[in-house]
Amino acid sequence: MPELPEVEVTRRSFADRIAGASVQGVHLGKSLRWPLGCDPAELQGRVVHSVQRRGKYLLLRMDQGLLLLHLGMSGSLQFAARLPPRGVHDHFELQTSQGCLRLHDPRRFGAVVYADALDAPSALKLLSKLGVEPLEVGFDPLPFHQALQKRRSSIKQVLLAGDVVVGVGNIYASEALFMAGIRPSLRADRLSKPRAQRLHGAIVAVLQRALALGGSTLRDFSNAEGQTGYFQLDAMVYGRDGLPCRRCETPIKSIRQGQRSTFYCPTCQKP
Repeated sequence: MPELPEVEVTRRSFADRIAGASVQGVHLGKSLRWPLGCDPAELQGRVVHSVQRRGKYLLLRMDQGLLLLHLGMSGSLQFAARLPPRGVHDHFELQTSQGCLRLHDPRRFGAVVYADALDAPSALKLLSKLGVEPLEVGFDPLPFHQALQKRRSSIKQVLLAGDVVVGVGNIYASEALFMAGIRPSLRADRLSKPRAQRLHGAIVAVLQRALALGGSTLRDFSNAEGQTGYFQLDAMVYGRDGLPCRRCETPIKSIRQGQRSTFYCPTCQKP
């Protein structure tokens, strides 16, 4: 699944190029996770002002209303002056005066939802429960620790839930917990303040590193210019079950948490 770095890398790859474009048409393919929420013809003539991000949602802000885009499990966006003919997995297309924005999503767990404003019910339903953005000023160590003290689930599951801090998906949660030396199965409310501070710093460092490397491409992720990411080549634990830890050479272990694979070093990460 595209996580925060992949979504942000995607945003950066086309935001400047689509800004100022006027919508000339909309094409809908097979139904996505949720309906668009408006007549596609109503979008014609509107002007794209900016592309922002909230968690794993891209917010295409227009002179009237906005589109919330989610890449789902396997989605990706393309933006170019000209694109190849639409394929069977191309389910949304925004044709503009500056190029065509296309959502490719083989599994159709992605979404494109229209909202009149950020405080409209359709937008609040998707965004209102999201936690703090980890790469913005509001992500502070003390409130982070205080929030963890209220959660009895494992720290890995709390990170994935997204209501304490948003966008730290499976890959980057495993990597941040390794960097902080914390066992993924440790209950969140049992983290001391110093350990929570280390985890806070690790989350920021791992996400920044992922952005610098263009995100992770495990199967088919690419940004809106068709470029793949390379963070997976730097991973310390993710996807390395049975391989020696890069730090201490202990074999990396894998466990299942909430139907997701978690990778950790039993020596470097303490319970």
